[in-house]
Amino acid sequence: MRLDLNRIRAARQVIDPVFLDTPLYRCEGLGRALGCTVSVKVETVNPVRSFKGRGTELVTSRLVEQGRDAVVCASAGNLGQALAWSGRRRGLDVTVVASNRAPEAKLARIRALGAELELVDGDFEMARERAVRVARERGIRLLEDSLDVETCEGAATIGLELRGEFEAVLIALGGGAMATGVGHVVKTTKPGTEVICVQPAGAPALTLSWRARRVVTTDTADTIADGVAGRFPIQEVLDDLLAVADDAVLVSESSIVAGMRLLFEHTGLVVEPSAALGVAAVLEDRDRFAGRHVVTVICGSNVDSGAHRRWVHP
Repeated sequence: MRLDLNRIRAARQVIDPVFLDTPLYRCEGLGRALGCTVSVKVETVNPVRSFKGRGTELVTSRLVEQGRDAVVCASAGNLGQALAWSGRRRGLDVTVVASNRAPEAKLARIRALGAELELVDGDFEMARERAVRVARERGIRLLEDSLDVETCEGAATIGLELRGEFEAVLIALGGGAMATGVGHVVKTTKPGTEVICVQPAGAPALTLSWRARRVVTTDTADTIADGVAGRFPIQEVLDDLLAVADDAVLVSESSIVAGMRLLFEHTGLVVEPSAALGVAAVLEDRDRFAGRHVVTVICGSNVDSGAHRRWVHP
């Protein structure tokens, strides 16, 4: 396990308070709809509308300490926004490489935050390949989400804020930063709590890897949950995930959409598909969670308004 609880606790002193101590509350209406007690940890009420700022705050603070002045990342959208925000705050030049298929809402926010945005004609993995080349050509730091432990330990501070008693935590699984980070804290401080990672069936690479205990890649990633649509898991991240996850489950697109509707109806939250994965997992296995107290992390709300209306108000 690459993560360290003492470093995670110290990270709270570095991360801008605007990202910390986010709402955690029991949602009775959602619980009645799902047949269990549900608490939501809301990571959308901040300047970048996702949890990613916790990690980019750590990364950019260390770049400044090292005397670096520029950084590049590949992003499905949320990491790019967070890096642009944290980089601007610390005077860093930020380049974000993204797919031209990414939601326009995310791309517009990256531009608005002052980052240089380069688009590639392909998926996230192609954006990642281009970001590697940009870093090499310009001699600047490449931020690799989930591989750079700061992104995991920043996300892990969410786990420090999961106070109270609950039996399971449901975490969206994409690159793995949030799942490994929160999972590590939960397993260290609440060892009896079940850590369940949730991924779309159309983008299952890290879940398949967890099940096989080796890296499994996929040829495609086909899901509306663009924030978790990777195809090439990272070995170091898989090793961390194997140490903390009790289960990794796959959910359908229809359940993700149903989860978004339930969150809107019972919490009033407009969320992106990745944020509804935990609710989708309960919808697909109600008996497993019946009568239990679960926490689900609402990880982002960067979604095109038109797409959200089509999904939630068909």
